[in-house]
Amino acid sequence: MAIILDSIIGLAILMLLILAIIFLFVCKPWRFFFSFYRAHTIKVGDLERPLVAEDLDLVPNQSNELERSYDLEGSCVQSEAYLNSPRTHGLVHKQRIPPAPPHLVEGSLVLDVITDASEDVFVGQTLKRPFMSNHPIEEQTHIGKEELSYELKFDSDNDGFQEFVRQDIVDQRSSLTLEVISGPSRGDRCCISSTNTSRLPLTLGRVSPSDLLVKDSEVSGKHALINWNLNKLKWELVDMGSLNGTLLNSQSANHHDSGRRHWGDPIELANGDIITLGTTSKIYVQIASETTSHAPFGLGIASDPMALRRGGKKLPMEDVCYYHWPLPGTDKFGLFGICDGHGGAAAAKSASKILPEMVASILSDSLKREKVLSQHDASEVLRDALSQTEAFMNHHYEGCTATVLLLWDDSENFYAQCANVGDSACVMNVDGKQIKMTEDHRVTSFSERQRIKEIGEPLKDGETRLSGLNLARMLGDKYMKEQDSRFSSEPYISQVVHINKASRRAFALLASDGFWDVISPKKAIQLVFQMKERCSPPGRENSAEKIANFLLSEARTLRTKDNTSIIFLDFDSNSRKSFSKLHP
Repeated sequence: MAIILDSIIGLAILMLLILAIIFLFVCKPWRFFFSFYRAHTIKVGDLERPLVAEDLDLVPNQSNELERSYDLEGSCVQSEAYLNSPRTHGLVHKQRIPPAPPHLVEGSLVLDVITDASEDVFVGQTLKRPFMSNHPIEEQTHIGKEELSYELKFDSDNDGFQEFVRQDIVDQRSSLTLEVISGPSRGDRCCISSTNTSRLPLTLGRVSPSDLLVKDSEVSGKHALINWNLNKLKWELVDMGSLNGTLLNSQSANHHDSGRRHWGDPIELANGDIITLGTTSKIYVQIASETTSHAPFGLGIASDPMALRRGGKKLPMEDVCYYHWPLPGTDKFGLFGICDGHGGAAAAKSASKILPEMVASILSDSLKREKVLSQHDASEVLRDALSQTEAFMNHHYEGCTATVLLLWDDSENFYAQCANVGDSACVMNVDGKQIKMTEDHRVTSFSERQRIKEIGEPLKDGETRLSGLNLARMLGDKYMKEQDSRFSSEPYISQVVHINKASRRAFALLASDGFWDVISPKKAIQLVFQMKERCSPPGRENSAEKIANFLLSEARTLRTKDNTSIIFLDFDSNSRKSFSKLHP
């Protein structure tokens, strides 16, 4: 009996031991100890590695309190996404394994995680309803915007060489033109200058906000990019890990490990190259140098998001101002414009790119160009350009104003004509005569209420907004226009203003509503004359730039509550400034 009892006890102990072993292997209780140990163990290198980079780029529709930056040939964009970051984007030098071929350039990639946080909406903004963002968090990989460092460590004897290198770099400017020559987007074009760093790198892809939109099912959403290498003074192509690949002159530009969709290495571009995205979309590359020409007027541009005007709250910068003198392909025409976005800056950015291209395309027709020059009237050009811009824009829940001044000249005279939708305005003064060049398209304006009344759907007394918007005319906002026929994108076209080149009292002032909310046109003209007297005699310095900044400071002093952008053109015969002329 005792033997049997001992056997039973031994068997029970053995079973318990087996169960304990099974429990240990299944539950692995030791992992909690090691996890606790790892959580309390910090490597020395980790102390210097932040969890999230402190200088990540903000989303495009957020504000930027940096100074504006604009190049002499092209555009001044006052939105966050268009301003240069104070850091060098992704500029990291390291050895490559294996070594890169001779035609590739060293560099590496940095991952920027961009969050799309909704912004507070303030009283007085065009958009009254809160902006609901439904865009997913987006991961973007940027090839480094390589900045040339002028802090060369030479002896004092080499200071002259430093200055020579610096000036030599400035003088070597380049323009890039891309034209789709085959595929579904055949005929689409995109132009940019190496000095327009706010728009670099140039992106190619199937979805917005690609700079060159290629609507081809074989093209990835973000397929490739082109950047200007300041060290080598060359344009470079980079495949962004595309699914169907990128070819340059029939040679692959993809990363050698195509299965993992890594970014490719930068490859230098040359004039006449052919870039192939997927198998059908081919892009012709044109590269040209830029020369300098003289514009017979002064130009000043100033802009400020007025971020501190609302008790220190951050105010998104949604204004975009731009200019082209002369327009690509034309020697006698120039374009100056301001777009004020609402619901974000994306629509304003799109309009500022598309509209100049449309105007240049229309004026490339010699018959239409000669008609404008002979009849001194560009009404059809402006109307068609704005109509085509509206058709090309694909913004259903964002919109923008558009105020554009077209300027052309003959041997003795300037001619100016303006078109607008929205409440950004332009005024001119010619020999003491004040000329209003735009029409106010806010719901509260008398002319807009009359227009709405004539289409059979009059506004009620006291009604100052349509579906939360204080504007009745704008570009974009496709969803609103589908829901309410009272919205329109039909522009107002001004009369042509004739300016004698010998005039000493002629200027034009374009500004977004943040300026006009606190300063009347009459007061603005008085301020201009006041500042011109201070800057007398003109010609010694860029007085137009000083006047633009002076007007901006006045709006700031009067505590405007909205983004403010100003373009000032001074036709005083003494106000002359050197501009960069773009040769596409």
